[in-house]
Amino acid sequence: MPVPPPLQPGDAVALLSTARKINPPDLAPAITLLQTWGLTVEQGKTLQLEHHQFAGTAPQRLADLQQALDNPVIKAIFCARGGYGTTQIIDQLNFTQFARYPKWIVGFSDITVLHSHLHTTLGMATLHATMPINYPQNTTQALQTLHHALFSHTPPNYHFAPHPLNQTGAAQGILVGGNLSLLYALIGTPSDLDTAGKILFIEDLDEYLYHIDRMMNALLRSGKLHRLAGLLVGGMTDMKDNPIPFGENAEQIIARYAQPFNFPVAFGFPAGHTPDNRALVMGIPARLQVQQTGCSLLYG
Repeated sequence: MPVPPPLQPGDAVALLSTARKINPPDLAPAITLLQTWGLTVEQGKTLQLEHHQFAGTAPQRLADLQQALDNPVIKAIFCARGGYGTTQIIDQLNFTQFARYPKWIVGFSDITVLHSHLHTTLGMATLHATMPINYPQNTTQALQTLHHALFSHTPPNYHFAPHPLNQTGAAQGILVGGNLSLLYALIGTPSDLDTAGKILFIEDLDEYLYHIDRMMNALLRSGKLHRLAGLLVGGMTDMKDNPIPFGENAEQIIARYAQPFNFPVAFGFPAGHTPDNRALVMGIPARLQVQQTGCSLLYG
């Protein structure tokens, strides 16, 4: 599978928005950080555009991302924030030049669309990681793992705490996934993931608990759980309930859907809509080990 080359000091990177609009001053800390890493930051036109809740119209966001994809000088594309909007432009993008000269696509949440599409269509590795709008709130570890993933020839490895809902075991497979709501929205589209034999990562934010059940039910009914190698669950943040409670929290819902299968399940991985949003290289082989005493996610 194609893996973009590591960044080097002096490289040019693009900063743009494929989804929600940006208040440009909010990006100043991120630009400063990227510059301290030795990167030259090329700011996309979408950082200054506004169309209702979006960072410009769909054609404007498409053109901005296409230019960055096609520019051989740009070595990575940082999506400034999520929200909603990347699905509006995904089918119009041309990845021919990008496939010839791979570069890191960096982001999470709505950027799950790009992670999924590039894995499904090109087998391309991408970087599920915090986005520039979040840098001031992120933990040191989140930013350190982002730097490691971008500049090193080897991804960061992880050891994390056990969880009472875990299913123990070991799995090997290509790591895929991202935001559960987006994975659900991509079912049946050209960007849909084939999860067979793979380790699936999921996280989500601000969803009703019955939505989590509905989305997990869709993963089950579409066959995405049946041949999984393993399931890695990140933050299920700020979940909502109805006046009549659903009766389970998000983790319990996910555990119920995973329980009939014998793949390992690890809850509580530090990634998602949390300050400690560790970087995950998607689309390459990984090993998930889930034991009573703790868990690990190792690459290679």
